[in-house]
Amino acid sequence: MSDFTELQAWKEGRIFRNTIREFVQTLPKNEEYRLKDQIIRSSRSVTNNIAEGHGRFHYQENIQFCRAARGSLTETKDHLIIALDHEYINQNEFDDLMSQYEKCIKILNGYINFLGREKQKFNDNKKNSK
Repeated sequence: MSDFTELQAWKEGRIFRNTIREFVQTLPKNEEYRLKDQIIRSSRSVTNNIAEGHGRFHYQENIQFCRAARGSLTETKDHLIIALDHEYINQNEFDDLMSQYEKCIKILNGYINFLGREKQKFNDNKKNSK
């Protein structure tokens, strides 16, 4: 792929990030610089890391950035649990967001696995060409 915007992991992360952006508008004012800021940062970090990894052109670096994206995705989930615990979100809204989260994490894990296989093929070809 020539551009990170073609990656399904990035596309799903973007959808999730935009859904989060809509959700945070409903948070109380006292969470403006606490939960709201944190959840925006972590959800943005998902797609940021996928994009940066794609730009590295080296399998291991790309994998590392995708792992960071997965960490940010999981951090976002924790922020949503906090929102649920503080009753800033109801269970149905939370479940809808968790459904999106699960889709993102599965696609991202699949991409990480793909990169690992491609890295192995590359290394095997390198060994065989010597």
